[in-house]
Amino acid sequence: MLWRRNLLAPLAALALVLTASAGAGTAAASTDTTVVAAAPAAPAAGDFGAPGPYATAVEVGAVTTLYYPRDIADSDRRHPVIVWGNGTGGVPLVYRDLMLHWASQGFVVAAANTPMSNLGISMRASIDMLTARNAAPGSVFFDRVDLEHIGASGHSQGGAAAIVVGSDPRIDTVLPIQPGPLANINAVRVPALLLAGQQDSIVFPALVKAFYNAADHIPALYGEVRGADHFTVVGDPGPFAAPTTAWFRAHLMGDRTAHAQFFGPGCDICTDTATWSDVRRNGLALNVPAATP
Repeated sequence: MLWRRNLLAPLAALALVLTASAGAGTAAASTDTTVVAAAPAAPAAGDFGAPGPYATAVEVGAVTTLYYPRDIADSDRRHPVIVWGNGTGGVPLVYRDLMLHWASQGFVVAAANTPMSNLGISMRASIDMLTARNAAPGSVFFDRVDLEHIGASGHSQGGAAAIVVGSDPRIDTVLPIQPGPLANINAVRVPALLLAGQQDSIVFPALVKAFYNAADHIPALYGEVRGADHFTVVGDPGPFAAPTTAWFRAHLMGDRTAHAQFFGPGCDICTDTATWSDVRRNGLALNVPAATP
């Protein structure tokens, strides 16, 4: 497919640049290496684009790279999971800033290492792996992973993979970012936030709208990020950080403030024309009530 060929070279080049410049913040070994990032400041209430309250750590395995709260073994709560699929030719390092941002917010992010994620096999394997480690005494994840609340996300080909994985009964919500066309959203049975870039010339907004239009059987939202091209989300995720964090906090953590970003008559993203060039909510999403205090 043309969109795959167009995406492969830029992502591969960016991965090489980031590998050379990442330094001590990222684990470089192939298996079971943990590197601790600096502790972020707690964000102001409702500022989902700000770093969360958790210091973060990275573990690079053979199949999955994990980004997670550093002190998860001593946490007083279980932490929800986000499984991630890369764009064509990409690796988790390309999306490191977004993965660390989610981890700082309290999520365990399991990013498939494969550069060809469309089938979602590695993403499902990540859930299996975390299930085993959550049950293993001595694991830093022992009884600290909230396997009842799992979201799926990804970019480009990985966005399509998030839709594919959305048919897995363990998934509670999907958030495809500029998803490629090789997926069937009719198999998804959970709420979806489908993100497009206004200036995306690889996955045109119309292709993302087609997924949204087909998702009339689930609560679905379409958000088109003003001025974003296909690579805005890589490196510094910029305008993608806040809404993706809010969506997962709403659906995986029960955050009422985050819920109000998308649902009810207030719907914050519906009036934020500085960030969004187009926002749509289907009938089922419109029927989702506002969060009660």
